[in-house]
Amino acid sequence: MTQASRAGEAGEPGAAACLAYDSAPRCETDQPERWPDVVRWRQAERKRLISERLAVGVEERKRKAQRIASLLDLAISRFSGRVVGVYWPVQGEPDLRDWTIRVVERGGRIALPVVIQKGWPLEYRIWSPGDLLENGIGNIPSPARGPAVQPDIVVAPVVGFDEDHHRLGYGGGFFDRTLAAMRRKPVAIGVGYAEARMPTIHPQPHDIAMDVVLTD
Repeated sequence: MTQASRAGEAGEPGAAACLAYDSAPRCETDQPERWPDVVRWRQAERKRLISERLAVGVEERKRKAQRIASLLDLAISRFSGRVVGVYWPVQGEPDLRDWTIRVVERGGRIALPVVIQKGWPLEYRIWSPGDLLENGIGNIPSPARGPAVQPDIVVAPVVGFDEDHHRLGYGGGFFDRTLAAMRRKPVAIGVGYAEARMPTIHPQPHDIAMDVVLTD
């Protein structure tokens, strides 16, 4: 199982936001006046990481996704009777749709996230291959109907991630908000490419770490 680890170098917010890595490995999270600097830094890193991800060839991304799927099989001990929240891949994210079919074949159920409204938690709805999907907010396919369910496991793509399993997403805060609102905490698994490792995302109080991050 591949987990987040310190590797490579990444940029950082200006000195007004965070101390240099060689003097302090983490951004101060209890000083809200520094948050705007972190936001600007994350926007730049997000743009860089997505561009690098899209530059990888389609066949290579398929191979990377297959390796991640194999690690998911090792990380999840039981599928039968469990609801696994996954995602519909966009912008070069690992495509795990073939893996979701295997989850269903092993007795699990798949749920996809639905954006109800900006600023709200996501709603997960059961989906099976062949079920109707509609383009929701951001033109991301999601189940057209069905009641909300509570996943036992959630698998979420990362734009970037750090050694403490904090996830850099697209900036909307949907996933952190969703985890915070769930009645019981699911097993949270981040998935992404090894190149997305960062020394830190400069986590803030609202950032919720993944239980594990799996890469190719």
